[in-house]
Amino acid sequence: MRAPRRVAIFSDAPDWHARRLASALAARGVASTTLSLMDCAIDTAAPTALRIPGFEEGLPDGALIRLISAGTLEQITLRLGLVHAMEALGVTTYNDARTIERTVDKSMTTFLVRRAGLATPPTWVTESAEKAREIAAREIAAGEKIVVKPLFGSQGKGIVLLETADVPSPEEVGGTYYLQRYVDTGAGSWHDWRVLVVGGRAVAAMIRRGKHWITNVMQGAACERVPVEGEPAALAVAAAHATGAGYAGVDIVRDREGRFLVLEVNSVPAWKGLQSVSDFDVAQAIVDDFLARLPEHGSRAAVS
Repeated sequence: MRAPRRVAIFSDAPDWHARRLASALAARGVASTTLSLMDCAIDTAAPTALRIPGFEEGLPDGALIRLISAGTLEQITLRLGLVHAMEALGVTTYNDARTIERTVDKSMTTFLVRRAGLATPPTWVTESAEKAREIAAREIAAGEKIVVKPLFGSQGKGIVLLETADVPSPEEVGGTYYLQRYVDTGAGSWHDWRVLVVGGRAVAAMIRRGKHWITNVMQGAACERVPVEGEPAALAVAAAHATGAGYAGVDIVRDREGRFLVLEVNSVPAWKGLQSVSDFDVAQAIVDDFLARLPEHGSRAAVS
């Protein structure tokens, strides 16, 4: 008789999202443990060379990656390396390390979205402050504005809107300039779409209406329920597919000419705001798609 499946939920704390995932797993008869990647380690003295607290007797059958915390480049590299290590040992991860690497890096996300032929605002990424100034000057002379985003960032933090060619110093942007043409949605009507894609299907959507031009919920935007249909839904599904994401929060904006454009693809999305305006059980959808990806007979490796 096969032992019951056990799943690791990787988050910094058993927050609202982790609790929802644990509850959804329990509803399917699956036990889970919530822990942080910061507590795991490569340990060549261990039988698998990997130590995961709470799984000393055997590796998890699967791992739900809820969050890769901010940190130094070395810390983020180690955390993603731990996810790669689990995959090498046969643990099903969701999303997987390759997808997370692609989407945590805004430049690669933009490249993959554009390579797939999807509409996205004109974007430039360079290490050269001189080149960044040239791009900003050219765009502003043409009547445009430029958004400077951190290459690794979330929740609208560190984003700057330029109306002159005075770009931030290299130290302020980690030596890398991610410049994107600002999409004007209309004066005093700052909004965008967040569409959640799970298993190749758009399952929930909302409009985020901002108090200012940054429309993230963590920056005070209000959530408004909208139907999961039409061009935003189709564009979100295609963008998630382009990055290889099993589930993703896709940010989409519509310009003043009515064109929908992909802004970002987040492979570790928060969905509390979306859940607040949706009857759809987001956590259960994520868990069900994840469980469908687990090998039928389990993959947990013994460590003794």
